[in-house]
Amino acid sequence: MFYSYFDQIIQSAGSTAPRHTGRSEEGRPIPAYTFGSGRLRVSLIAGCHADEPTGPSLLRHLVVFLSGLPADHPMLQRCRWWIVPQVNPDGEMLNQNWYTKEDEAYDFAGYLEGVQRAIPREDIEYGFPIEGEIGPKRAENEFVFDFWKSADGPFDLHVSLHSMAASFGCWFLIDPGWVERSEALQRRCREEVRSMSYPLFDVDRQGEKGFHRIAAGFATRPNHEAMRHYFLNRDDPETAAYFHPSSMESIRSLGGDCLTLVLELPFFIMPQEEKDLSWPNPAFEVWKDQFHEWKAQLHLKKMTRAEVRKAAEQAGIRAMPVVDQMRLQWTLVCAGGEEVL
Repeated sequence: MFYSYFDQIIQSAGSTAPRHTGRSEEGRPIPAYTFGSGRLRVSLIAGCHADEPTGPSLLRHLVVFLSGLPADHPMLQRCRWWIVPQVNPDGEMLNQNWYTKEDEAYDFAGYLEGVQRAIPREDIEYGFPIEGEIGPKRAENEFVFDFWKSADGPFDLHVSLHSMAASFGCWFLIDPGWVERSEALQRRCREEVRSMSYPLFDVDRQGEKGFHRIAAGFATRPNHEAMRHYFLNRDDPETAAYFHPSSMESIRSLGGDCLTLVLELPFFIMPQEEKDLSWPNPAFEVWKDQFHEWKAQLHLKKMTRAEVRKAAEQAGIRAMPVVDQMRLQWTLVCAGGEEVL
């Protein structure tokens, strides 16, 4: 749809005044933006998880780009955009010690040493309301939900941009109700990943947390009921209770047949010697344990950052350039728009 504008988007710099501003739990501003007058209603959010800066970076570039377009530009005539670049400014503040806006790729050792991940009680992605059923978990969730309600009708597309610390490749998560209608989206995203010479993340989680495998690199997006079920089965009702509806479930509750999408792109790609769809995945678990070991060595001052970087490089860990992550995020947004047109 608008793939060709990517380079212009990421080169856009500056600031633009938000249409609405919310406040986080700690009082930090949450800017939200609206643009355009077209038929297609699009919601884009990022930053729900504190340690995932790529999505907010892309959306901040996007709002500057959109704010500078003439009213008759196709992106404004075909779409109406509701954008919250950073839903979680408190979490962002905690994580700004391991990345900068100028990073070509995130530093592996710096990430391990500095990352701060929210616990389920503070998870913003799973804190949204459904009117008449469950309220918002946090101030951030309430603000975004009210922002959506300012739209003049139900949404057609909602994309929540996420990241993974590391995986075997790129993972696209699709609304369960749209799986059979998303062949073109899957094909477009698959082709883009392969043209960039990246692998697809392919495991079969057998419905755990709502993840049902569709094809290599594609699964259904999770939901809060499946998340609750996962923890209840582990005799952990306290954690289960923290899971409210996700942004995807919440925005669909406002009506219509909104296509909801999530993209999980790795900061760091792990080598995979042989394909194994099982979950828990043995190779994935080995890598996870190795990451924990390197993290512990850093905190105990038994390895320096340089030594951890070298060990990771020798093990075959490679960082995914930030611009490549953003390009694939934009590809998913555009492919989603084409599906709902």
